Amino acid sequence: MAGGRGAALALLALLAVGVARAVKEQRDRRPQRPAGFPVPLYPAGKLLSQAAFYQRAVSPPSEAGQVAVGLDADEILHVDLGARRAVWRLPAFATLATFEAREALRDLAGLRKAMEMLMATSNRTSARNVPPEVRVFPEDPVELGEPNVLICFADKFSPPALNVTWLKNGHEVVDGVTETISYPRQDHTFRKFSYLPFVPTRGDSYDCRVEHWGLPEALLKH
Repeated sequence: MAGGRGAALALLALLAVGVARAVKEQRDRRPQRPAGFPVPLYPAGKLLSQAAFYQRAVSPPSEAGQVAVGLDADEILHVDLGARRAVWRLPAFATLATFEAREALRDLAGLRKAMEMLMATSNRTSARNVPPEVRVFPEDPVELGEPNVLICFADKFSPPALNVTWLKNGHEVVDGVTETISYPRQDHTFRKFSYLPFVPTRGDSYDCRVEHWGLPEALLKH
């Protein structure tokens, strides 16, 4: 995804609040749970939500989507759209509930159709792109030779598709990199984290490169 050069024509985000119908608690299966792990998976007073988005650009042509289930502000799972399966945030969650990815994929297909209708009725009006605020910081105080983790935090951006790349001394790094999905915020923007394990060494430099439709070009944060 290029920076602001790939302007989105439209964006439709769906947030289904309440009980995500694809998630079914398995009350007949009660394995020994880890200390502090909630049973049931969504206790009273907590808000379970299923959120999906679909976005499309025409110059250059691209599309992106996401389906995720969360409890309050925390992710429970998201759907790997390529593999068409649920990816649980913690493996223990899979012992407490099941998730029908097919239903979530049908929801996403519905968003795609709604997008086409919206584009037709709105004369292909572009969505407003909100650029991310980006910070890079270590998980622990940095000491030479001591393993640590760099965190790249992108916040308050929309639409939700955003690419993060790590660079070490100007060269792309992929080994060990992990990232979250784009989490929805209450103001209808999004946030995302990317993690890079590293060992601080004198002379090495690290950058987080962020690409988003709201940016005129890729943003580098050191």
